[in-house]
Amino acid sequence: MTAILGALPALLDDEPALASVLGRRSAALAVAEPARAMVLAALVQRAGRLPLIVAVPTGLEAERLANDLRLYLGDRAVESFPAWETLPFERVSPGVETMGRRLRVLHRLSDLEDPPAVVVASGRALVQRLGPGAGRMPPQRIGPGDMVDQSNLVADLIATGYRREYQVEHRGEMAVRGSIVDVWPSTTDAPFRIDLWGDEVDRLTEFGVADQRATVHRAEVEIYPCRELIPDQEVRERAPLTYEEAREQALQEARAEGIMLVKADNASGFANVYERTNRPEPFQAEVKRAGKTVFLGYFKTPEQ
Repeated sequence: MTAILGALPALLDDEPALASVLGRRSAALAVAEPARAMVLAALVQRAGRLPLIVAVPTGLEAERLANDLRLYLGDRAVESFPAWETLPFERVSPGVETMGRRLRVLHRLSDLEDPPAVVVASGRALVQRLGPGAGRMPPQRIGPGDMVDQSNLVADLIATGYRREYQVEHRGEMAVRGSIVDVWPSTTDAPFRIDLWGDEVDRLTEFGVADQRATVHRAEVEIYPCRELIPDQEVRERAPLTYEEAREQALQEARAEGIMLVKADNASGFANVYERTNRPEPFQAEVKRAGKTVFLGYFKTPEQ
């Protein structure tokens, strides 16, 4: 069935409307919704510059269009770039699968040997800013017969956002039992078991979450990071500077407005004036900006 569908875009090679939009900086082409995937596949096959970025209004439409395009172009040729499901300044992280899929797309876009032919993304995904270094870290590829140092593998997984647990039950978790390393990569549908014999990978299998039993043997697994912000040396060096810049900016804005929002260590809310305390030790002052609390420093008790 896939082979038959893959031959359909070639039937549009002589379509004048399709040929008229190729190579133009701005053009409009009206296509009925059922035929959009086939027309886009024909454009991809005839385009001289790849990858092709397809923007759609919503994430649901992006997933649907990407699934349709895979029928014509194949799984490796199509990627869907998801948006964070959280809003800015929410105190929740995006899903592990979302971050892993985003990092996979970014990595493949920088890979000259195996780039995707088309990337489908919603408008929200395209306007969201990327963290520093997002997509620069390549995935770990592991297969039977590979030489892997268990200690380095565990350390690398933890550094890229994986949580070490007693047993793996969710994406982004890993567990170690003797020479066996269980991990659920951020982009796969099932967890993997890496069975080591010394430093050599003896077996690589998927396993079931319910009974923890191995199910299907695999030839290779790609393990992408679980978070977009990797705390490497560059990020660690920038973090104190970024914090000091935010602290100084918040302090200047508060002074310019003639108020200082202070939170004493025994208070629960913010006030527009200094909070007085009878405690002799200093209290900490904080100012709330853009939904985030920025620490301003420790101050002595204000005079009454």
